[in-house]
Amino acid sequence: MPADSPARATARETIALLTGAAGFTEHRPPSHPLPPDGPLGWAGYDAARERAGTRTGEEESVVYGTGVVGDRACVLLAFEFGFLGGSLGRLTGDRLAAAYELALTRRLPLLALVATGGSRMQEGMVALTQLQRVAAASTRLRAAGLPQIAVVRDPTTGGGWATVGAGADVVLALPGAQVGFAGSRVRPADADPHAYSAEGQFAAGQVDAVVPPGELARALTHWLRALGPHGALPAAPLPRARSAARLPETGREAVAAARDPRRPRAEAYLADYFGVRLPLHGDRCGGADPGLLCGFGLRADGLPVAYVAQCGTPTRPAGYRAAARTIRLADRLGVPVLTLVDTPGAANDAEAERAGAAAAIADAFAAVAEARVQVTTLVIGEGGSGGALALAAPDNTHVTADSYFSVIAPELAAAILKRPPSETGATADQLRLRPQDLLELGFARSIVS
Repeated sequence: MPADSPARATARETIALLTGAAGFTEHRPPSHPLPPDGPLGWAGYDAARERAGTRTGEEESVVYGTGVVGDRACVLLAFEFGFLGGSLGRLTGDRLAAAYELALTRRLPLLALVATGGSRMQEGMVALTQLQRVAAASTRLRAAGLPQIAVVRDPTTGGGWATVGAGADVVLALPGAQVGFAGSRVRPADADPHAYSAEGQFAAGQVDAVVPPGELARALTHWLRALGPHGALPAAPLPRARSAARLPETGREAVAAARDPRRPRAEAYLADYFGVRLPLHGDRCGGADPGLLCGFGLRADGLPVAYVAQCGTPTRPAGYRAAARTIRLADRLGVPVLTLVDTPGAANDAEAERAGAAAAIADAFAAVAEARVQVTTLVIGEGGSGGALALAAPDNTHVTADSYFSVIAPELAAAILKRPPSETGATADQLRLRPQDLLELGFARSIVS
């Protein structure tokens, strides 16, 4: 990464990129000087700190304070990589803890602009334990319902990535940035460099978006509006039906309508529902399901809503984990949730079993059940068994005329009952899976037209 790359901008240049004319008010924690050459008495450490200060104009590897991004006040902290590689020492920990406490006291979102090589060797275990301070401070913000957003710059490695970066609610990355727990000098010599890049971490579901510097301020303004903090918010309104389908007369007609390739899918519903969409990407366990869309959005009326939307494919374990992550984040921040159900069922191949399909589905069920915010569900296509039900809100599920919901797919039901394929349609009728059946059975609250 060239030294003049936007991802290698200084801490203050990065802050200025986001706050612009609105400005930034720097804060400093109370001074607790280190002993000569630090807690380990590391020969030459004081001289190295002095050279770093002369070169960067900074007193430490982190700058923090309050500022305005777009029209949203927040607490910003930015790592200065030019100061000893943006490493974390005790005084860095003081600044990080003070930044989190400032956000907690003022009830503001925390925006972390990370560029660090990890913990400072010259301070040994004293440096390493600063990660515990960060984790504790982050936990207090989380408990208070305040959002944390990280922008990972070049490079972001070691404990700074594993706490301030990856521990945030939303993780954005600058293009081309080196991002990984293992820095370039400690990873295996034959390691794939793509795995340690912003783009590689996105592919692995560890980063929500890779955002060019010129688009960063706008993206962060939207995220700050969506995540809050907010006052009391109403439940998510129902999307309007995207087709003029009539109610089916038989179960087999209902299944055919839901499987019609011309039927509107999740993308059409979300595009109509939101003015701005902010995707969350990945399950934070190394996976992403392209058939399940998650994130937050801003409606034309300004209402923020979190969304989880199935796209008509079998949902994979990574999808259920991403859904649970999204629902729990929305619940903690007080943002209502909309789920769009459309799947023939959970993925049932060997890879899905190895990836923990049942545990992931169970966690999605739990996230919906635990939610204190209102979860609203619209079934827009196939409702295939527990793989669909995991994302359906009890007592607040609605259906479209071109949808169905069934305990099992008609074909599988016929096979289990040892019926010939010719009886699949009759089995669909017996399952009472039509929209009007779901309304009569008490599963659906309404048929959206």
